[in-house]
Amino acid sequence: MNQPSKSLTFTFLFIAFFCHSIFGQKAINPIIHADVPDASMIRVGDTYYMSSTTMHMNPGVPIMKSKDLVNWELVSYAYQTLGNSDDLTLTNDKNMYGKGSWASSLRYHEGKFYVSTFSGNTHKTYIYSTEDIENGPWEAIEFRPSLHDHTLFFEDGKAYMIWGAGEIKMVELESDLSGIKVDTERVLIKNAHEPIKENIMLPAEGTQLFKVNGKYYLFNISWPRGGMRTVIIHKADNLFGPYEGRVAFQDKGVAQGGLIDTPDGDWYSFLFRDNGAVGRIPYLVPVRWENDWPVLGENGKVPMELDLPASKGLIPGIVASDDFKRKKGEPALPLVWQWNHNPVDRLWSINGKKGKLTLKTDRTDQSILTARNTLTQRTIGPESIGTIKLDVSKMKEGDWAGLTLLQKDFGLIAVKMLNGQKQLVMLRSEETNESEIESVPFTGKSVLLRAVCDFKDRKDQAKFYYSTDNGKIWKQLGDTLQMKYTLPHFMGYRYGLFYYSTEQPGGQVDFDFFQIDDQIKL
Repeated sequence: MNQPSKSLTFTFLFIAFFCHSIFGQKAINPIIHADVPDASMIRVGDTYYMSSTTMHMNPGVPIMKSKDLVNWELVSYAYQTLGNSDDLTLTNDKNMYGKGSWASSLRYHEGKFYVSTFSGNTHKTYIYSTEDIENGPWEAIEFRPSLHDHTLFFEDGKAYMIWGAGEIKMVELESDLSGIKVDTERVLIKNAHEPIKENIMLPAEGTQLFKVNGKYYLFNISWPRGGMRTVIIHKADNLFGPYEGRVAFQDKGVAQGGLIDTPDGDWYSFLFRDNGAVGRIPYLVPVRWENDWPVLGENGKVPMELDLPASKGLIPGIVASDDFKRKKGEPALPLVWQWNHNPVDRLWSINGKKGKLTLKTDRTDQSILTARNTLTQRTIGPESIGTIKLDVSKMKEGDWAGLTLLQKDFGLIAVKMLNGQKQLVMLRSEETNESEIESVPFTGKSVLLRAVCDFKDRKDQAKFYYSTDNGKIWKQLGDTLQMKYTLPHFMGYRYGLFYYSTEQPGGQVDFDFFQIDDQIKL
């Protein structure tokens, strides 16, 4: 028998490798290695939708879409801003870092989508609704008080909210959802973390309610002192109880979320994990049913591999590069972008033909944390790089412009105008103390700046680089930023494009592009 030629053998091997690569891969946890906490998820037909926490970023309450529970893309936001008070607009020394809108509840009821959230600084509860979740428009309702970590639930023509911390309560809403019906508040569960039987550091919260086969399942999380975040599930035959509770899952601190089923009848629990500086990242764990109870995980553990399609990556669905070029009719900013606090629209613009984002100033600030119009995207793990090209030819005395990794302990690389001369500066903040680590003279009109993030094994380190020859040679500036997830900001680090004035407002800078990569390469 004739032997196949070497070229034919190579072709066969290549096809086999290609088929294994494309068809043999499975999804791995975490599903999204980026800050997407407090997820609420629904399925409508064969399409999944998910909402998440926003806090001090605008527009708010991101809506994501998937066909396979693994590959997600941003499709909408429920609101543009929560209002215009001083804390929302970064004025009069006020801010809403770590506040704004928290955990949302996403529902589909009688042909309409609803997403509700709450805010500790506005002290309100919000309900947004639309018939077209991807395109809007969204109708808004707001009322007091702010119902912490609530879940919205429809039953027999009525709408309810269940919320609380430790003690889980329920109220009925008015028929038009405009507020709480008088004298409808009741306690569903007096001590929702009681099943843990340990000293509690975090009372049960993060409530989500589901109805499956006529029974009601209430998900909460709690945190035993010295232990880890733990899933607690309460079950009842009636919406109003009584509820029986048990510890449902305790592994790697993966917790807080709920249930989702596939069109084929498979079940999963969507949860998240505190994962250091990159933020709180989503996981999926398979669910099987025993005696009408959902049993989470595989032998009580988070599987690293799932019988779901492989991820195609987070670019461009969750984060994306942007050359700021726009075709007619395209939005000024793709959905991957969010402003830190409320934007000031008169101070930013997009020139879609030239491909430039222009930022201007009309006041002075002394820190990036008080500066308005910082435009952000999530960092992603296990590693990522953000790169910008910046035109600084119209800066004024005391101006700062560049690229930041935004959190309370932030780091940045910037062009600074001092005494009529430009400098390239690396600055970082540690426990609110801001320090200029290194600066070098700079005489050009434009420069490339880069932030490199290493989140592998929670290393959580970043370095900053610059190039004055259009990327041929990169030089590090300053030292290593040890990134830390802090509660005052309650959010994973974000790439931020910024510009502010410390002395003489009225200047401007132009950003030619933002490039994000998911591999460290210099």
